[in-house]
Amino acid sequence: MNIFQQIIASAQKTIHIEQEAIAHLHSLIDDEFAKAVEAIYTSKGRVIITGIGKSAIIAQKIVATLNSTGTPSIFMHAADAIHGDLGTIQQDDVVICISKSGNTPEIKVLVPLIKKTDNILIAITSNRDSFLGTQADYILHAYANVEACPNNLAPTTSTTAQLVIGDAVAVALLDLKGFSDKDFAKYHPGGALGKKLYLRVGDLTAASEKPSVPPEASIKEVIIEISAKRLGVTAVIKDKEIIGIITDGDLRRMLSQNDHLEGLTAQDIMSPSPKIIENDAMAVKAKRIMEENGISQLLAVKDTTYAGVVHIHDLIKEGII
Repeated sequence: MNIFQQIIASAQKTIHIEQEAIAHLHSLIDDEFAKAVEAIYTSKGRVIITGIGKSAIIAQKIVATLNSTGTPSIFMHAADAIHGDLGTIQQDDVVICISKSGNTPEIKVLVPLIKKTDNILIAITSNRDSFLGTQADYILHAYANVEACPNNLAPTTSTTAQLVIGDAVAVALLDLKGFSDKDFAKYHPGGALGKKLYLRVGDLTAASEKPSVPPEASIKEVIIEISAKRLGVTAVIKDKEIIGIITDGDLRRMLSQNDHLEGLTAQDIMSPSPKIIENDAMAVKAKRIMEENGISQLLAVKDTTYAGVVHIHDLIKEGII
């Protein structure tokens, strides 16, 4: 076996081991899981998630997922908690403690302190019979029979299982809350993801040029307008309404089909009934219309009045494409 074959075999084995572990989690989602999620859903406080080592890193990811989907959450490192950070936990908070073994020294110190506060304690652990498992109010069983590590030591399968359980909790809460794409946009205003959820066509056309010509405009006037506005297109406007569109492609086809241009007007070469989008439509809708029709521009209107051009380059620039 050469080095490439060795690498591929190792990677495939890792994925296979973790795939089996995740598949097994499906059978471990039971009434106790549902009760734990209900406890979080009905709580008036936050979710405090704690752990140590690699489990602490997983805890931070779960906190981020919960916060982004409408469940206020805070990460509390288990070691720091027993050295002053225990005050993070407030009266109505629900505490989730993550530990593969459930028997680490920090967990054994921390758990009794949490129990004294009468906060609900949820365990995410591979060992139901551990100290953490026996002390928790609810157990989310992140069972991992074997780590993907050849020595069965480095946390791999176990942390993947913890992460999947955390995602299951977050999505279950999301469903219970009826968390919509509009809610999601409030928590994700930045980046391409946020823009897909809140950016509108009007945001793109507000500062853009509005190329337009009347139907009786000459071919020279059409070419000048398209060139000046540099969008590769112009609307044809009559009585303040859009009656057609002329693109660079229309001009090329006109030149290939006509030896004499004298007398030709915008109305003669325009494409009637162009694709139009409302100015308050989502930018992602403009993307979909362009893809479905194989076009790179759309004319935007605001209350039937021509508002400008949204170009595929605008969508690329904003990260929508």
